[in-house]
Amino acid sequence: MKSLWILGVFLATLLQTTFAWARIERFAVIIGNNAGAPGDVELRYAESDASRVHDVLKDLGGFPPANMVLLRGEGADTVRATLIAMNDRIRQAAAPDVQIIAVVYYSGHADATALHLGKTTLDLPQLEQLVRGSAASFRILVLDACRSGALTRVKGGSPAAPVDIRIDGRLAGEGVVFLTASSANEDAQESDALKGSFFTHYFVSGLMGAADDNGDGFVELEEAYDHAYDNTLRASSRTLAGTQHPTFRYELRGQGKVLLTSLPAGASGRATLALPAGRSYLLFGGSSAGPVVAEVSARDVARKISLKPGTYFVRGRETDYLLEGSITLSAGQAATLRDDMLTQVAYARLVRKGQARAGAAHGPQAGYRLRTAFWKGASPCHGFFAGYAIETEHVSLTPRLGACRGGFTNDFLSADTDELDLSLRVAHAWDFPIVSLDLGVSAGAALLHESFDTRGVAPARTSFAGHVGAGLDAMVDLPAGFYLLGEVAAETYFFRQQDAVDPKESAITAAFAMRLLGGAGKRF
Repeated sequence: MKSLWILGVFLATLLQTTFAWARIERFAVIIGNNAGAPGDVELRYAESDASRVHDVLKDLGGFPPANMVLLRGEGADTVRATLIAMNDRIRQAAAPDVQIIAVVYYSGHADATALHLGKTTLDLPQLEQLVRGSAASFRILVLDACRSGALTRVKGGSPAAPVDIRIDGRLAGEGVVFLTASSANEDAQESDALKGSFFTHYFVSGLMGAADDNGDGFVELEEAYDHAYDNTLRASSRTLAGTQHPTFRYELRGQGKVLLTSLPAGASGRATLALPAGRSYLLFGGSSAGPVVAEVSARDVARKISLKPGTYFVRGRETDYLLEGSITLSAGQAATLRDDMLTQVAYARLVRKGQARAGAAHGPQAGYRLRTAFWKGASPCHGFFAGYAIETEHVSLTPRLGACRGGFTNDFLSADTDELDLSLRVAHAWDFPIVSLDLGVSAGAALLHESFDTRGVAPARTSFAGHVGAGLDAMVDLPAGFYLLGEVAAETYFFRQQDAVDPKESAITAAFAMRLLGGAGKRF
C-alpha cells in the first residue's frame, strides 16, 4: 500500500540537485521473465513491463543507459551474476563526493520464498542480500510478482487503509527500500486490456505525468502515491482474483527532495500531450493493437503525459461511445488533443469489436413498416412496428411486434386486411465508417383478419400464418446512442386457406412478400 510512497523517497533523489554531494550516479537492473516454474501459467506481459520501467527511468528519471541493464527471459544464474557485476561497478564508482542510487526491478513469477525464472529459482533472502550488499547510498528493490509480499511481511505486509501523507519538501536520503506489488497471500495480476500488470501500468503512467495533480511539470511524492494506490486497488477490485495490495519495507536516514520525474516537453527528446478533462484515455503504441503506453482516468486532475516521439492510437471513453484516432508527436512538441481529432464510435460498435465493458448493447426501436400484397390487385399493407434489439459481439437478436392494414377493391366488393405480427430476427453486423450493415434471418407468426364491404353476404374471416425470411439492415449512428434504421427483407408466408366451393375444405398456401422498414432506435 505504501510502496509508491516510499518509492517516491528514492526516485525523488534521482532529480535532486541540492544535495551536499557534488555528483549523483544512478544504476539500475531491470528484470522481466514471462516463464515460470513447472506448473506456472506463462505470463504475457512481464518482459514488456520491464521494458516500460527501463524506458521511463532512462528518459525521465535520469539513469544513463550505460548504467542500466535490461534482462528479459534470463535465468537465475544470469540475474545473480548481473547483480554481482553491478555491485562491483557501484563499489568502484563510490567516492566521498558521489551519491549512488541503485534500483532493482523484477516482473515475473514468484512465491513466498523465491523468484521463478523459467526452470531456475533465485531465493528471496539471497536477492535481498545482493541488494543490501550494494555500496550505493540508496537501494531499492521492486517486485511485481505473486506473493512477493513475503519479503515485506515484517512491515506493512497486510492490507490497510490509505494513510494521510503529510511531508515537507525534504525526505530521508539514505537507506534501503523493498516494495512488492502484492501481499504475501495475493496474486499480482496482469490485464489483457492493458497488456501489462496493474501495478506497473499505473506506476509508469503516473511517472509519465498522470500523477502530476498540481500541473507543475513534476511528479511529486503525494501525487504518485495517490495515483498508483487508488488506481491499482480500483482496477484489481473488479477482477475475479480480487483486490491487490502493494506492500513495503524501508530503512531510511538523511534527506532528499520529493520529486519523482521531470516532465518538460524536450526531456530526452520527448513530447507532451495534453488531454481534455472529464474523460478517461488510453494511449496505445502505434495502433489499437499495440501495447498500452499510458492511461489517464476521468478522475485524474493531471491531464498531460510525457511521450516518446512517434504515432499513438488514442481511445477516450464516454458512457455509450468511444472517441478513437491516431496522433503523431515529434520531439519537443507540446500537443493538445481535441475531440475533433478523433472519430466517435457508437456503443454497439464497441460491443461488436469486443471492447465494451458490458457484453451487449440493447434498446427499443420503432418506425414505419410496409409489406407488399400477397395477391395481385391488392394494395400494400401499411403500418408500424416496435421492437427491442439486443446486440452482442457476434449476433443481434431483435423481437418485434408489428401491425399493418391493406386491402383490395373490385366490381363486387372491397376488403380490408389487418395483420398483427410477432417475429424474431437474428443477424450479424459489419461496421463501416458511416453505416453499419447486417444480414439476418427472421421467423414469426401473424394473425390475419379480413373484413368485406359488399351488397351480398361475405362474412369476415380470421386466419393464422407463419413466415420466414431474410433481409438486409442499414443503420446510421446518431449522438447519445440513437440511430436510424432501414431494412428490406424477402418473406414467405404460410397460411391455411379455405376452399371457395366447399368451406369445410382447406389447404396450406404459400405467399411471397417483400417487407420494408424505416425507423429509429436507442441503445443503452
